[in-house]
Amino acid sequence: MRIALAEDSALLREGLVRLLAEEGHEVVAAVGDADALLAAVAHDRPQVAVLDVRMPPTHTDEGLRAALTIRQRWPEVAVLVLSQYVEKRYATRLLTGDPAGVGYLLKDRVVDVGEFLDALVRVGAGGTAFDPEVVRQLLAATSHTDPLSRLTERERSVLDLMAQGHTNASIGAQLFVSRSAVEKHVNSIFAKLDLPELSTHSRRILAILHYLDT
Repeated sequence: MRIALAEDSALLREGLVRLLAEEGHEVVAAVGDADALLAAVAHDRPQVAVLDVRMPPTHTDEGLRAALTIRQRWPEVAVLVLSQYVEKRYATRLLTGDPAGVGYLLKDRVVDVGEFLDALVRVGAGGTAFDPEVVRQLLAATSHTDPLSRLTERERSVLDLMAQGHTNASIGAQLFVSRSAVEKHVNSIFAKLDLPELSTHSRRILAILHYLDT
């Protein structure tokens, strides 16, 4: 894939450039701030933009704002956001629009090369990828709310993995159940969350949005 990378830490940035090149990806830009990333995306039109949430000059939300700008101006460009900490409002804002081609990983996950590359490929293919720790904290924050409280433990596990961006087949493999069993759990989740009769893909997105926004 063609990738644009924005990370203000030169050491991490160069490490990611080498890793991605070794995996056969083309890094069309490797920059240290959000403005430079936006310029690179406008000029090179990569398939995926990988960026940190906090970058110069204020190290607050420059990366987030750049990610939202990319999604608005160039919706065909997928976005994989890296963050040092779990910041729920950033994950929620990224999913407010079309969540296809969006990922949110903690930087610690980059150390696990396999998981990082899997998330990158998944996002680049139009899927979603959310760090398990992000999902875990969101789940803990929503455990007291309805209608999520209607879900069984197994259904919450399925929704947890859905929010990470896993397909039904992948969920079944991780929970050691058949794909048909996963599909039954997913349909039960749709019903308990009172989601309207839309396409399966759209209802899946609505379920994840509901999960992250409560």
